[in-house]
Amino acid sequence: MRRPAASRAGRKRFVSGKARANTVKALVITDAEGRLLCCGHTRPGAIHDLTQVRQAGLVELLALIPGVTLLADAGYQGLSAQTAGAVLTPRPARRKNQIPVFPAVAAAHETERTAHAAQRIRVEHGISHLKNWRALSRHLGRREHLDTILPAVAGLVSSQERAPRLDQLHRTPAALPAGTAA
Repeated sequence: MRRPAASRAGRKRFVSGKARANTVKALVITDAEGRLLCCGHTRPGAIHDLTQVRQAGLVELLALIPGVTLLADAGYQGLSAQTAGAVLTPRPARRKNQIPVFPAVAAAHETERTAHAAQRIRVEHGISHLKNWRALSRHLGRREHLDTILPAVAGLVSSQERAPRLDQLHRTPAALPAGTAA
């Protein structure tokens, strides 16, 4: 993303603390197979993930639809309590200075984190398909235009995921065994 001029008002809102760069976030929801379902509006990069979800109205939406479960990453910890368990986040990783626990408990926590990551990997792959597009990964235009570019790219990715692959379209039928009629 092109860096705004130093004198521009509100410049720090878009600087992400993690990336130390001018960033923009978008809320992306995929299904369990990694297919894109929803792509929300862009927000400044300095906004927290939970704040973005609350501003998008996802907490209220999950309250209206019972039986839906979302797998989320560690940035959404605490959302499970607000949504009556509809959002599953990984258990926080053990810190170095934390009180030691029994080895069996530590192994169970690590197994739980690994299982959650194994389920979420398809979701991450779906999000990575969106990030592969140069219009998003190396956007050099104005930040204000990302709200129109992102849905367009999301639509193309969604269409691309649902289209049959070329090798399936042009497959020749296997030869029939001798003595059988076509």
